[in-house]
Amino acid sequence: MKHLYQFSLKLILLCTVLLLIVGCSGPSAASPAKPRATATIDPSFQSQLSPVPTVPPYRCGAWASNYGPPAYGNVTIYARITKDNKGVKGLTATGTVNFDGWSEPLGDPQTSDEGGYVSFVIALGGRQPRLTPATVDITFTAGNQKVTCSAFFTPQ
Repeated sequence: MKHLYQFSLKLILLCTVLLLIVGCSGPSAASPAKPRATATIDPSFQSQLSPVPTVPPYRCGAWASNYGPPAYGNVTIYARITKDNKGVKGLTATGTVNFDGWSEPLGDPQTSDEGGYVSFVIALGGRQPRLTPATVDITFTAGNQKVTCSAFFTPQ
């Protein structure tokens, strides 16, 4: 017990001496801080900005009922057309499925309902390799304007 007491005192004394040596050392010879450069913005910069683009009158979105359908299963593609964020009724929509290396139209054109929605059912029948994404393009016709949106799925 006496040896442990002596060892503890020596350790405390050593730590105190080391602390005094480190604390008494002079200031380091570090170089003084250099002032940072200040950014200056030319007031004419703001007049050079391009205008904010206008929102197109018609917008559409498309999505799949199942993003990972069975290779021999069916997948439904939904799409919606909007004008001023409200669904547009009565517009014609056509679709094309883009398989690996070839494309195929999606049957008869569909007409959008009161909410602007249409849907197309695709029977896959193993025509797309498993784990290879396929895309579907849906095009709505509004007068002489065409609006296209896309969806995707990956057969499992």
